Amino acid sequence: DEIILDLIDSGLKGRGGAGFPTGLKWKFTRNEDSDVKYVICNADEGEPGTFKDRVLLDEYTDDLLAGMTLAGYVIGSDQGIIYLRCEYIYLYKKIEAKIEERRKKNFLGKNVLGKEGFNFDIYIQPGAGAYVCGEETALIESLEGHRGEPRNRPPYPVVVGYLGKPTVVNNVETFITALRIVEKGAEWFKTYGTDKSTGTKLFSISGDCKSPGVYELPMGITVKELLEIAGGEDAKAVQIGGASGRCVTRSEFCSTIAYEDISTGGSIIIFGHHRNMLEVAKNFMEFFAEESCGQCTPCRYGTETLLEGIHMLEEKKCSIKYLKELLQLGETMQVASKCGLGQSAPNAV
Repeated sequence: DEIILDLIDSGLKGRGGAGFPTGLKWKFTRNEDSDVKYVICNADEGEPGTFKDRVLLDEYTDDLLAGMTLAGYVIGSDQGIIYLRCEYIYLYKKIEAKIEERRKKNFLGKNVLGKEGFNFDIYIQPGAGAYVCGEETALIESLEGHRGEPRNRPPYPVVVGYLGKPTVVNNVETFITALRIVEKGAEWFKTYGTDKSTGTKLFSISGDCKSPGVYELPMGITVKELLEIAGGEDAKAVQIGGASGRCVTRSEFCSTIAYEDISTGGSIIIFGHHRNMLEVAKNFMEFFAEESCGQCTPCRYGTETLLEGIHMLEEKKCSIKYLKELLQLGETMQVASKCGLGQSAPNAV
């Protein structure tokens, strides 16, 4: 109960981009009446331009495993699962070795650290390269051995998750941040960020800048300040939140990166003046058309049609009338698509 209160007081929101309060998610799962519950780490970092969880998996493996164990203790779970992106399979043996090391120290396994009845262990399940499995319900479907397709919600995973049991799904950064908050206190965390977006955030910064890399910066930082830190002041546009995110032009560089302004899972792609933005849009739409699971018509049909429209624009064959129809199609996709892929795919257009 104290850990949940700490997390709620800290204002920590999920670091994967959706921004659901972590303390509430753990509380809802804890309150469900079930003898079996699960903790799943979403390590399927498939958003283009995002690579900060890769660094955490590689360099802060112990912290991730401790954060998952913490979640298991809070909700009353015996089983943790790391859903590892297939492109990160080279990290499998390293993470597995850390898990085994923690078992030997009794940080995992039966009666963890002498806590009677707290039996928590973790195993790794590699994905198979599907972008849509970054969505938590598609991830759960994949874990169960089914085709990776998003489920209808409600019910939410905190009620009906993996194998029909209450499940906490958080990403790598969220588990480690939760651990830090329990270690250092909610007040420490709230000294960073804004009232509605507390704490710091990891950003994967790439593209046309002098110093690409992973940065930890306070929430509420402006786009302009971020560009100055990374050496990308001359940018003409910045893609915030990866291919599914928002393209910010110079006139908006005073906007803040926070849940109340521009929300992001951490991807920052910087575009210099020499970049052709139509080519960028085509690159993103090719990605979405390839990665659509095809389950719902708006996304299956819409991504292909928008991509055709971009090809027509390149060939100077797209009339203003048809362009307006494409934009209307995009709005329909945002409303009618089943998951975040179809809802955000039209952003680039």
